[in-house]
Amino acid sequence: RMKPPRFDYVRADSVEEAIEVLAEHGDDARVLAGGQSLVAMLNMRLLAPEVVVDISQVPELSTIAHAGNTHAENTRAENTCAGNAIEIGAAVTQAMVERFDGLVTHLPLVARALPFVGHYQTRARGTVCGSIAHADPSSELPLCLAVLEGEVVLRSSRGTRVMAAADFQQDVLTTACEPDEMLVAVRFPRHAPGDGCAFAEFGVRHGDFAIVAVAVLASATRVRVGIGGCSDRPHVVELPPQTGDALAGALNALAWSLPFDDDHHASARYRRDLVRILGRQTVEAAIRCRN
Repeated sequence: RMKPPRFDYVRADSVEEAIEVLAEHGDDARVLAGGQSLVAMLNMRLLAPEVVVDISQVPELSTIAHAGNTHAENTRAENTCAGNAIEIGAAVTQAMVERFDGLVTHLPLVARALPFVGHYQTRARGTVCGSIAHADPSSELPLCLAVLEGEVVLRSSRGTRVMAAADFQQDVLTTACEPDEMLVAVRFPRHAPGDGCAFAEFGVRHGDFAIVAVAVLASATRVRVGIGGCSDRPHVVELPPQTGDALAGALNALAWSLPFDDDHHASARYRRDLVRILGRQTVEAAIRCRN
């Protein structure tokens, strides 16, 4: 039976308390929210922190709010979604977002992706911010955040900084978060009227990480196509709105530009075929959603 190494446990009652622990211990501390990634890595002895700080019970991190609002609204409350983005706190689980009344209207791409994130049981514990912070290149939520050009909010004893999703994820399981910083929220831009979106992925079993995932946001002037599972981070390109042979040619060029390798899950050729097939289906579905 796998067991984690010994560590001190701190259950933070506030963001300030969690930040104090991070400021004191730096690289020797880890933040626990839902634990769906961290606990597995601890059990496999891939991490051996001196301190684990649990933020799951911090009230201010358990909110879904409008990024421009001064007062966050609890996920159990009715949100009016008057801001330009939806801000999701670090203790908000994926299941809480699934139950958010404004999800389909204001974050339809996230609504389409969430059923592919693990299973219902893991979504009940796993957090949205935890998935973003874990930065697995095959994960669905970092892919959506990249395609939507979202942001992350980082806090430390030095202050607060907001970073674009494209700058935050730097490599496999590697982000720009400093050792004394904590990811306190992510911001997904609200869906614009007239845009379309679609999401698809292929995996060996439902709930597994995708062999290839495709997320698309289509407007009148551009189509943002994100591919997950292809490199060290989500790969996002912009294409003109097109279908048919023109789209097929663009996706073929995209498939050959991606750094696929053969592994025990699939060959590089198979992944390129998935980009062509899933990519065309998903782009055309997103364009149809505009009409």
